[in-house]
Amino acid sequence: MTDFHPSSVNDFDTNTILGTNYLGMVLGNLDGNEVLATAGYNAGPGRSVSWRSTLSAPVEGAIFAETIPFTETRLYVKNVMSNTIYYSMMFTGKSQSLKQRLGTVNPAPGRQVSLP
Repeated sequence: MTDFHPSSVNDFDTNTILGTNYLGMVLGNLDGNEVLATAGYNAGPGRSVSWRSTLSAPVEGAIFAETIPFTETRLYVKNVMSNTIYYSMMFTGKSQSLKQRLGTVNPAPGRQVSLP
């Protein structure tokens, strides 16, 4: 950004640009997983990486969200993801499944245990 000053974060347009770019970076670093990225946006991406590292097998996104140890972040993820469904329906006119949107959270690459 050109002509940026710390007080610029209070400007709606600047804040929106910075927030969406940051979310995009977090999303990219977490393999495009919206649940992990939303949690990482709120609690810091390192925490999402840490929570994900405890997985040995894929888990439903809704179940993963319930295991987030911070109440604020757990509620944030649930609210953001449910609002995503609501606004998507408003913009497209098509209903969506929250379960589908939450998807699956996979272990970090190289962490998944293979079943015989």
